[in-house]
Amino acid sequence: MSDDVLIRPAEVEDVAVILKLITELAEYERLASEVEATEADLRASLFGPTPRAEAIVAEVGGDAVGFALWFHNYSTFLARPGLYLEDLFVRSQWRGRGVGGALLRHLARIAVERGCGRMEWSVLDWNEQAIGFYRSIGARGMDEWTVNRLAGDALHRLAKA
Repeated sequence: MSDDVLIRPAEVEDVAVILKLITELAEYERLASEVEATEADLRASLFGPTPRAEAIVAEVGGDAVGFALWFHNYSTFLARPGLYLEDLFVRSQWRGRGVGGALLRHLARIAVERGCGRMEWSVLDWNEQAIGFYRSIGARGMDEWTVNRLAGDALHRLAKA
């Protein structure tokens, strides 16, 4: 990795670039039509009175080349918090140059400092490059688990039931 890559906590001034990176991630994952986030939403979620998530930015020469966004979850089995990585994205021209690894190392240090028992994230099953990278750092797939999602109308119907 180039020595000039800086990993730093996101600041409120980064909201626009974080949203741009989220949009680029969604395009890469073939999910662009699902992005509903706005700058106001991100500002409230990351920097409002009750932040719901945190983010770091990877920069080269002052330009954002990647980011990671996470929040804490909890393991009843460990009776400890965990760090759930919602998104990690590196712009295509910077992939394979150590930026993703630097972001993950930074997050691992945060998890250890905060007493987390584990880090978790999801990866699309077609993203073989990412899966290979995650295996190379010691992550293992949780093949026996199925992710479930309740959203939109189904979420509202259940809430009213």
